[in-house]
Amino acid sequence: MKTLFIMVIFMSISYIFAQIPPIIAHRGASYDAPENTLGSFNLAWHQNAEAIEGDFHLTKDKEIVCIHDYDTLRVAKEKWVIAESTYQELQKLDVGSWKAPQWAKERIPTLKEVLATIPVGKKFFLEIKCGVEIMPYLVKQIRETHVAHEQIVFISFSSEVIAECKKHLPSIKAYWLTSYKKENDAWRPSIQEILALLKAIKADGLDCRAHECIDTSFVNSLKKEGFEFHIWTVDDVAVAKHFIALGVQSITSNRPQWLKSELEK
Repeated sequence: MKTLFIMVIFMSISYIFAQIPPIIAHRGASYDAPENTLGSFNLAWHQNAEAIEGDFHLTKDKEIVCIHDYDTLRVAKEKWVIAESTYQELQKLDVGSWKAPQWAKERIPTLKEVLATIPVGKKFFLEIKCGVEIMPYLVKQIRETHVAHEQIVFISFSSEVIAECKKHLPSIKAYWLTSYKKENDAWRPSIQEILALLKAIKADGLDCRAHECIDTSFVNSLKKEGFEFHIWTVDDVAVAKHFIALGVQSITSNRPQWLKSELEK
């Protein structure tokens, strides 16, 4: 109990002296608007978000579109598999009404449309949900965009995708995504496994689920090897403060404006 009390005091003091890191708008301002839509991204910018995060797949006719799932059932109430559908087919779907009637005009946006919303100086966390088949089309669009490379961050659960991002667009930061699961009383992946993988794929950092297995030693090990540390998805003030005290470099949240306001009190 005494040890726990000391740890709580230490973390509280650490938070007081820490700066609030950038709060990333998860799928846009997705608490207030339908996720991964232009309405959600534009609302996030209106709320003065420092960055947005969106999910991207490749369609049958090689268009890059913004949607989280591999099909449209959850957000459109009709099931169209993204990789087996054309952009024109997907454009017929209403992906906003599920949130509220006023969002009925929202459609699945393209990567180009999302890029067009990004203001100068703001950041864009681009999560690649499919595989390396997207790379030729992604590389072309990123090279043609007005958005500066330092404003873009690639993220993916696929280590192969992150490796390809760093191979073709090395000037853009890329973070490997992971969650954690318990195996034989130990959390996996371990910090040793994470470090080995990040080095192998030339990633710039780790963007992981905010989890109980992450402690000061974990974060220090990452940073000692030159890797950045980011977390998702936090809508709880106490949890955010805990990770700020640990030295997290960004926090992804469904409620970025609210969370930042609460942290600034």
